[in-house]
Amino acid sequence: NPHILTLSPPLDLDPKWFSNHGSYTTSKYAMTLLAMSFAHEYAAHGIASTTLWPRTLIATAAVGNMTGGNFLMRRARKPEIVADAAHQILQRKASSFSADNFIDDELLGAAGISDLRRYAVDPSKDLIVDYFLRV
Repeated sequence: NPHILTLSPPLDLDPKWFSNHGSYTTSKYAMTLLAMSFAHEYAAHGIASTTLWPRTLIATAAVGNMTGGNFLMRRARKPEIVADAAHQILQRKASSFSADNFIDDELLGAAGISDLRRYAVDPSKDLIVDYFLRV
């Protein structure tokens, strides 16, 4: 049941994503493009390739080390939400889907997991939407 799971954002070619941080955006989007390429390249072999991205900031060392890290961490979700979403993907039959871009909370919701409060670092704080998903 082979899968390739890439942690990268869905593509959005709005120029706003490239104006001040083109290198970062390009590298993340390249990961997504490669995942989609793998989906088509390896389809005949039954290998699925998808992407997964978090809706909100995730409480990682990278976020904690940013300026304002404590503020950001309290408005993030725990890494377990990404792990649980990845588990949802990896337990699916590889031949039944591929070339999808998943968002963690949407995927969990589709699996019947609607109460996501347990993933919040501080449930009393508003969550910060991830950079690539802001409108």
